[in-house]
Amino acid sequence: MDPKLKNAMAQAAELVESAIARLLPTTDLPEAVLYDAMRYGSLGGGKRLRPFLVLTSASLFGVGEECAVRTAAAVEFVHCYSLIHDDLPAMDDGDLRRGRPTVHRQFDEATAILAGDGLLTFAFEVLADPATHEDPNVRCQLVAALARAAGPHGMVGGQMLDLIAEHETFDMGTVTRLQRMKTGEMIAFGCEAGAILGKAGAPQRHALHAYAHDLGLAFQIADDLLDIEGTEAETGKGVGRDAVAGKATFVSILGRDRARAQAEMLSRQAVSHLEIFDGRADLLKAVAEYVVTRRA
Repeated sequence: MDPKLKNAMAQAAELVESAIARLLPTTDLPEAVLYDAMRYGSLGGGKRLRPFLVLTSASLFGVGEECAVRTAAAVEFVHCYSLIHDDLPAMDDGDLRRGRPTVHRQFDEATAILAGDGLLTFAFEVLADPATHEDPNVRCQLVAALARAAGPHGMVGGQMLDLIAEHETFDMGTVTRLQRMKTGEMIAFGCEAGAILGKAGAPQRHALHAYAHDLGLAFQIADDLLDIEGTEAETGKGVGRDAVAGKATFVSILGRDRARAQAEMLSRQAVSHLEIFDGRADLLKAVAEYVVTRRA
């Protein structure tokens, strides 16, 4: 990884980790186990890619750090909820996440469901708070955009398609749509959130959306490659699950070499969308290169 990007991602992860720890409540009430599970599922690991995209895109428009960090934390709450539910026995039945037992293994299945529900709803509470932005219109835009990205037109709809893929054969177009919804829409929100916070114009928002579209697909192809080439120690989660489930993926359709070439092409295409920022988006360009070479 580019040293500058590595340092920037580490700093962003530290900021978001602190914000999550500060924002998530603790209690000595009888329901304390719920908060313990929410904290367990969202603290202590992960690339924090989506929050990094929020912070980096926000920096393009001079957004204040507290506004950007709160929004980044909200995005990560939604992402972590999705991981908790994705690992449930009714979904992928995962035992390991970020190198630790999954939430339903560490606690129990019912607690894991509620912890995911808690993180999802708390994300919108954070975005709707005036501390996230003084302008209520900006807060409404953030809430609406995240709801679209996370809901049936985005991540949840993509997860439904992913479950259907275990029983039906998908062509390339449907696999692309699945991954755009399941992974790409949340990555797109991470990029566009900074523009919303900064009240950016349509050209800048369009450029970030186009960048995120290509970045999300490149990320998913790399993820598919890791699922067959990576190890559990590298990824921090189980590998080879898509093949066992018989799911069509970019790799199963294209083959390894063509899939890798497609990811590299998408990475270059993503970078090309950032020319509008006149050299101020170098970190986003580095991310596009990183996602296709990562090993975790």
